[in-house]
Formats: sequence, C-alpha cells, structure tokens
Amino acid sequence: MAKDDKPPPPGRVDGVVLTPEQKRRRRARSIAIASVLGFLVLLFYVVTIVKLGPSVLNRPL
Repeated sequence: MAKDDKPPPPGRVDGVVLTPEQKRRRRARSIAIASVLGFLVLLFYVVTIVKLGPSVLNRPL
C-alpha cells in the first residue's frame, strides 16, 4: 500500500463475490478434500499398526 493510498470506506466490499452456485461447489470440493485427507490419515494409521504387529497394542505403558 502506497503512502497516499487511503483504506476503502466502511461497508465497501472489494474483491471477488461468488455466486451461490460457486459457493456450493467450493463447499463440496472442500468436503471432498477433507474426506480424502481423513481417509489417508486413517489408512496410514492402520498400515502402521499392521506393520508393527498386534503386540504393539498390548505392550506395557
């Protein structure tokens, strides 16, 4: 921001305004990405437990 630039007046919206359809698609895309990420975390956890063997869950703490 240059020294002579003034902030926009209150209530003024700058930037991109999404349509309801674009908001719906963005939300669906975000949910899909979160689902895939959660599945990968669960998959890595299960694979780790399987590779370490069943005795890892019964060890003394």
